[in-house]
Amino acid sequence: MATGEGDRARLLAGLALTERRVDQAGISTAVLEAGSGPPLLLLHGGIEVGGAYWAPVVGRLAEHHRVIAPDVPGLGESEPVARLDAAAFDGWLAAIVSEICQEPPLLIAHSLIGSFAARFAARRGELLARLVVYGAPGIGRYRMPLGLRAAAIRFAIHPNGGNAERLERWAFRDLDGAVRGNPEWMAAFAAYLRERATVGHVKRTMRQLVAAGTKRIDDGVLRNIPLPVGLVWGRHDRFVPLALAEQASTRLNWPLEVIDEAGHVPHIERPGAFLRALDTVAARRVRHPRG
Repeated sequence: MATGEGDRARLLAGLALTERRVDQAGISTAVLEAGSGPPLLLLHGGIEVGGAYWAPVVGRLAEHHRVIAPDVPGLGESEPVARLDAAAFDGWLAAIVSEICQEPPLLIAHSLIGSFAARFAARRGELLARLVVYGAPGIGRYRMPLGLRAAAIRFAIHPNGGNAERLERWAFRDLDGAVRGNPEWMAAFAAYLRERATVGHVKRTMRQLVAAGTKRIDDGVLRNIPLPVGLVWGRHDRFVPLALAEQASTRLNWPLEVIDEAGHVPHIERPGAFLRALDTVAARRVRHPRG
C-alpha cells in the first residue's frame, strides 16, 4: 500500500462505510458512502485530501442519512479535469446527484466548494432538497487575508511539515487542542495533506479553486436559489470571517448558526457542536425573498 493510501485509510479507520469509484461526467470519482435514509451529500472544501476530512462526523450523520461524500475532481483520489470551472463542476455534480442520489439530497458544501455549490443551486436547484453553505467566501465581499495567502503559497511551493502546520493554524481555532484530542487522526490528516499536495494535478486544481471560489456571487444569483438555504460558520474563522456570513444572512434572509470556539473546520475541531448547528439550520424552513 502506498504511503498516501495508508494515511487515507487511517483517516477512515473504524467507520462503517464503503469506498468505491464511479465514472461521472467522464471523470473517475472516489466516493465514500455510509448509512441509510434520506440522502445527504457532503462536499469538501478546497483541500487536497478530499472527502476523507469529513470522517469525524460521518458516523453520526449516517445514523439518520445515507451519507455520500465524493472527492471533487482533481482532489483526494478523484481524477482531474483540464479546468475545474463552473461548467465542469456543474456537469460533474449534476451527474453525481442524478446517478447516486435516489432523491434530491440535502447538500452541505464547505469553503471554496461552497461557492461553487451556491452557483450550482441557482442553476440546477431542482436537483437539491436543501443547501447548507459552510464557510464559503463567494457569498459576500471577500479578500483573502495576506497572512493566509502567504501561508498557502508557501505550502503550495514546499508542502513540508512546517508549512503545513502554518496553514493548519490558520484553519483551526486551537490546533494544539485538536491534536491532543485525536493525535492519531490528526497525524494521518497532516501526512495525507502533505502527500496529496505534491501531486501536479492537485496543485493545479487548488489554484483553479482559489481563483474561482473566492469571487463574489451576485446577490441576484443567490436570490434565485429555489430551495431553502442555511449557513453554518465557526465564530473564529480566520479563512472566511464570520462578518461575511452575518452580512449574507441579513441580506438574503438565510438562517445562520455560529459554532463557538471553532475556526474554519469545526466539523474536525468541534464535531458535536457542528452537528448540533447543522441540525438546527437544516430544520428551519425560512426561504429568502427573490428579486
